[in-house]
Amino acid sequence: MECSNVKQHQYGSYTEPRISFSSGFAATKNEMINYKEAPASSDDFEFGVNNFSMITADEIFFEGMIVPLKEEVNTTKRMSTLREELSEEDEDSPKSKSKGSSGWWRERLGLGFDNLVLKLPKKSSAVLRMVVLLFVMVCTVYICSICLKQIGVTPNYGFLNVEVFERPCPEPNIQPWDIPFVHYPKPKTYNRDECSCQPVRYFAILSMQRSGSGWFETLLNNHTNISSNGEIFSVKDRRANVSTIFETLDKVYNLDWLSSASKNECTSAVGFKWMLNQGLMKHHEEIVEYFKTRGVSAIFLFRRNLLRRMISVLANSYDRDAKLLNGTHKSHTHSPKEAEILAGYKPMINTTVLITELKQIQDMTLKALACFNTTRHMLLYYEDVVENRTRLDDVQAFLKVPKRELKSRQVKIHRGSLSQHVQNWEEIQSTLKGTLFENFLRQNYRR
Repeated sequence: MECSNVKQHQYGSYTEPRISFSSGFAATKNEMINYKEAPASSDDFEFGVNNFSMITADEIFFEGMIVPLKEEVNTTKRMSTLREELSEEDEDSPKSKSKGSSGWWRERLGLGFDNLVLKLPKKSSAVLRMVVLLFVMVCTVYICSICLKQIGVTPNYGFLNVEVFERPCPEPNIQPWDIPFVHYPKPKTYNRDECSCQPVRYFAILSMQRSGSGWFETLLNNHTNISSNGEIFSVKDRRANVSTIFETLDKVYNLDWLSSASKNECTSAVGFKWMLNQGLMKHHEEIVEYFKTRGVSAIFLFRRNLLRRMISVLANSYDRDAKLLNGTHKSHTHSPKEAEILAGYKPMINTTVLITELKQIQDMTLKALACFNTTRHMLLYYEDVVENRTRLDDVQAFLKVPKRELKSRQVKIHRGSLSQHVQNWEEIQSTLKGTLFENFLRQNYRR
């Protein structure tokens, strides 16, 4: 080396001792005796240290100080973890364990194979996952409970109560005075669905037996939007007292009264026929109040000729026992042949009480009109409807339903002159002449 030549020239033949660095700078005495000098004539002077490649002196000394050695980094060697180093077999002897080796780390950390024995179960991964999942769930529940307590919310574990709000129906185009008579019933036996917003009007046909109420009701039921449920108070239990009467009325007007009059179409008017002697006049005050409160309209249907009505009552009473139509009683007929058979019976009228009975019937009709005068009502006479069918248009307008041509299959029983349907006609004539009921003798109606 260049530096060795300079020193020889300056100090003569004196040669400086050469130093050899061992791997750990911990040479023993015996090792020092085996020291060998390198030849002084070497041109290149290098230092050799165990576990290191030969390096020049300039890399060791800098400004009179020894520079720490740096291990060469093997870039091609893969970085290993502590677990991998500990798992490798220890092939080095205790004396040869250098700093940073696996044996050196095990000694420092006390993780020798004699001190550390790790036995991991084969299925530990699945068990570990379950333990972790359970821990996370417990923590989540605990945190949620703490949060609920802090915000003052108590969890409710009952069923969720969902209330469905129905869309309100549009207001009908009616006059203010007509509002109490427009209803939107909600039946308990079925759901109106598409008809729920169809307004319904309540009515009752107030009449007397054999006054044409059955025929008139068939005309109304011929309308697709009208339902008249017949003579419902002919059953005595339904008219036993006011409570049972109101209960029956509520069922009819709530559209829960199912009969042959029930319609597939949306009902616009619902009612029934009610005879005056079926509890109507007996409880007229309570019934009038019910009609006014519930908005029920009354249709009065009477006969002008009370004598003809009396003949019809007597003939029907006889057929109830005689059953002229093949052993069957019929109050109404649907064929001319049946009408002819029933008209063959001619009753005998007791003329001694004739005027008294006619007057009683007349007073009853006038009293009914007076009692229900404060209700919304209209008055019809059977004879007017027979002669003038436009009266049916008035009824449809009264019920606020679309106008239709109404028909009935019923056939009139007693046609023609009254003299043909009674046995003692001459005696009747002499009894009624000069009285208020004399006009009944001359009135003949056809249908």
